[in-house]
Amino acid sequence: MKSKVNLWETHSSTILSITLVLFLLGMCLLVEYHSYRITHDMQERITLKVDLAPEVTDDLAHLIQLQIEAMPEVKHVDYISKEKAAEIFTEDLNDDFVSFIGYNPLYPSMMVNLKANYIPDVRQEGRSEGIRKFTETVGNMEYVTGVTYQENVVNELNDVFYKITWFLIIFMGLLIIVSILLISSTIRIALYAQRNTIRTMQLVGAKSGFIARPFVGRSIWYGLLGALITILILAVALGAINQSFTGLELLDQSHLVWYGSIAVIIIILGIFLSYMSTIFAVHRYLRNNK
Repeated sequence: MKSKVNLWETHSSTILSITLVLFLLGMCLLVEYHSYRITHDMQERITLKVDLAPEVTDDLAHLIQLQIEAMPEVKHVDYISKEKAAEIFTEDLNDDFVSFIGYNPLYPSMMVNLKANYIPDVRQEGRSEGIRKFTETVGNMEYVTGVTYQENVVNELNDVFYKITWFLIIFMGLLIIVSILLISSTIRIALYAQRNTIRTMQLVGAKSGFIARPFVGRSIWYGLLGALITILILAVALGAINQSFTGLELLDQSHLVWYGSIAVIIIILGIFLSYMSTIFAVHRYLRNNK
């Protein structure tokens, strides 16, 4: 009875170790996905202002708008006429400046939002390549007097996303190494608990592969079970966070495909880490106990 209890404690500690490691890896994957999503949304909200010549009419502006909308990197275009610009300016100032000076000094313009995948491309001279090409192309169009945007905001968003990505990649790499060592140590405890059986098998001439086979098979089940427990914990955690912070919309249907992909990755990692850790631990144990 005592040996069964000790064996169950060994098995449960192995599953717990796998689950803790997979939970941290799963959280890293979720943070990476949502940081990408938030950065993606913020990038598409960056507005580029296309200034038009003062003599541009609404009909001509509509033709220019169609040309800009036809560009593959453009997501949305809003045309702001001189009159609309005056209304916005009047609301901001809370004063009718047009009546005061006697004419409307504002020019017509267009507010353009680019697709996010055109913003964080390879940089050139401090600007992303996608924005650089767009500003050059549109800036050379007839009746366009200039293209402006908040360049520092674009650069800061790119820097934040790249730093988060590299930090998580390095952290997950270190975590995988530590997890293999941790799970290997736990597996060695399980091997020690069955040392008499292993010694008997060695005495009758069993090879290392034959001795390791049941431990490897069991480790795959440990990895799968640990992955399923991790997925369940992550699902509960996402639900709790989403309920506490409703603005995050963590359970939106648009995320389900990515959540499913992360779940598959966790299962693969669970089986892989358990398998590699067991192979490492078993062969080391058998080599040291010949």
